[in-house]
Amino acid sequence: MRIHHLSCGTMHPVGLGRPLVCHVLLVETPRDGLVLVDAGLGTLDLEQPELRLGRLFTRVTRPVRDPHAAAAHQLRALGFAPRDVRHIVLTHMDLDHAGGLSDFPRAAVHVHTREYAAAVRHPDWRSRGRYVPAMWAHGVDFHHYADAGDAWRGFEAVRQLDGLPPEILLVPLHGHSRGHTAVVVETAGGAVLHAGDAYFDHSEVHGDPSRCPLLLRAFQGVTNVDRRARLVNQARLRVLAREAPEVTIFSAHDPHELPAV
Repeated sequence: MRIHHLSCGTMHPVGLGRPLVCHVLLVETPRDGLVLVDAGLGTLDLEQPELRLGRLFTRVTRPVRDPHAAAAHQLRALGFAPRDVRHIVLTHMDLDHAGGLSDFPRAAVHVHTREYAAAVRHPDWRSRGRYVPAMWAHGVDFHHYADAGDAWRGFEAVRQLDGLPPEILLVPLHGHSRGHTAVVVETAGGAVLHAGDAYFDHSEVHGDPSRCPLLLRAFQGVTNVDRRARLVNQARLRVLAREAPEVTIFSAHDPHELPAV
């Protein structure tokens, strides 16, 4: 399988002093078409951010208004069409991860059951303020998954996904959101682990000692639904990074972890 790393949206949060990206994987599979891991910000999000993302989010994060950054446009530059994307695997359903869903209306979307329930099925008051239902209002073919019994490099409750190669795995890393997961893609050249928002700064997992800018640490504290679980999972990722250097671990938003094209 061939993997492309895409930056599908750039934000300049007030006070941070550096940009954040929306790190998306495009996976070319031998038999199952193209797979996206996360969808980033979509064309509509980047054309009309206030309308799609809300005034508060737009004013605080200041996304760059460039619809060509959306995954659908970047696919065309690589010689593909949006219809070639058959599957999208979401780490979670926050707007900067699910915004691009509407650009791929034919794709099956894979997500953890807890996340699906919080965003779509039974949203509580906090979820209603967090998720943007317009991003899946076009009628998404959702496939949702509870924890399973498999293990992967010390992580439990890992599972394979319907219609996808066994090399693509959903790894529960709850805490940032109710059903937050990592997504693993095993290739001949080694495994990559998209950690989503399990952490925000590379030094949290790859630094010695672990550290994080104050503003990002505060943001994680405000947005997480289970602080203890989030911190436990960050610690597990640090162990994996230390003991398995052949596994490439990256988060969704740190530009330092986005490979140069």
